[in-house]
Amino acid sequence: MYKLDRSHAPEFRVPEDFSLTQPEKFTLASGASLFWIPTPNLDAIKIEITGKGQRTALPLSQTLLPSFTLQMLLEGTKSKSSDEIASLLDFHASEISPISTFSHEGLSLLSTRIQLFHVLPLLLEIILQPTFPEDILAKKKSQRKLSIQLEKEKTASLAGQLFRQNLFGTHHPYGVDIDLQHVDEITPEQLEFYAKNMLWQETEIFVTGNFSPAEWELVKENLAQIPVRRYSQSVALPTMTSNAQTHVTRENAVQSSLRLGKLSIPKNHPDFIALSVFNTLLGGYFGSRLIKNIREDKGHTYGIYSTLAEIGESNYWVVAADVQKDFTQEVIREIGIEIEKLSSEEVTDDELEILRNYQIGQMLAQFSSTFDLMDRFRAVHYAGLDLDFYQRKLDFLKTFTAEDILRIGQKYFKDQELIEVIVG
Repeated sequence: MYKLDRSHAPEFRVPEDFSLTQPEKFTLASGASLFWIPTPNLDAIKIEITGKGQRTALPLSQTLLPSFTLQMLLEGTKSKSSDEIASLLDFHASEISPISTFSHEGLSLLSTRIQLFHVLPLLLEIILQPTFPEDILAKKKSQRKLSIQLEKEKTASLAGQLFRQNLFGTHHPYGVDIDLQHVDEITPEQLEFYAKNMLWQETEIFVTGNFSPAEWELVKENLAQIPVRRYSQSVALPTMTSNAQTHVTRENAVQSSLRLGKLSIPKNHPDFIALSVFNTLLGGYFGSRLIKNIREDKGHTYGIYSTLAEIGESNYWVVAADVQKDFTQEVIREIGIEIEKLSSEEVTDDELEILRNYQIGQMLAQFSSTFDLMDRFRAVHYAGLDLDFYQRKLDFLKTFTAEDILRIGQKYFKDQELIEVIVG
């Protein structure tokens, strides 16, 4: 009888083959691009309908218009009330949710094969015949105002907002400070205008599900009814005006919320994968340099992390932490020290292998289901890439060296000025 030896961790094995099936692409009669990943043994269905985000094309005072429009699509059509829509979705075990970012906006439908054709007509009705009831809009505006007020009281939320404001400028759509006046700006007439003229630009549809040939033809026939508008000419965004430092004092705060960062590079940049490895080692996982130094050794924070983020067509890198107020400046110095070390000293072989195994394991875990596969595809598709990106990433993770990390540190971090925000 085989006896399990628990005195040694299981050997980590890097897969030799990492084959990802690209989605099938179709062009609907409407002109929309449709991407489909079949799921032969799974009857759950997910349909995501997105168009180019138009938030940057609006006046700053209307920055909340896209998100309000998408939320209000679900609150009434010409033949159904908000309650009727909710009851139908509940009865058919389905869910429709807004998708709203600076780059893309739309709706997501989660259903099952047996229920899909009961809710597809409802989805089309929500898209094509919304009514934007004033009483429900008033409630949503009141709720959003309360949410804004509560968020402004949180040091972490305020620090995040101020960091983006410092990074892009107060008159830039990415840096605008959401306030109660932005909520007051929203009217049913604006919602109707946005839905009829600005939603569904360059529509793309992502479908994950199991269908018979006849069912698939019916799905495409239904989805072809969704509008496809020509993408309006890109709006020239204001020049970014960065502010190096902001410190907001909160006398009663026990902790300070800290943000340090700068603009970064997009996914399609040749250095992006190497930069993501550098970021992980610095502050991207629980064994990172920042965690070991500032949490484990000094106990100045419960958690500190660094991340590569994207907002619209821009990308940035940021370190975020809530730290003991009296040690804020020490934490900032220690972050600088760790960045300097990774930019001037080679990583040890042991640390390198721990990082390598973690990164490979984390990446493979992102493909545990077909839904995950479509999510990963969308993430790179929006950057003009395809699933081959992940094969290139795995190849790099298998072979990167201490010199690769050092090169990234010297190129993107050494002697670089960082934007600094402290709230607390």
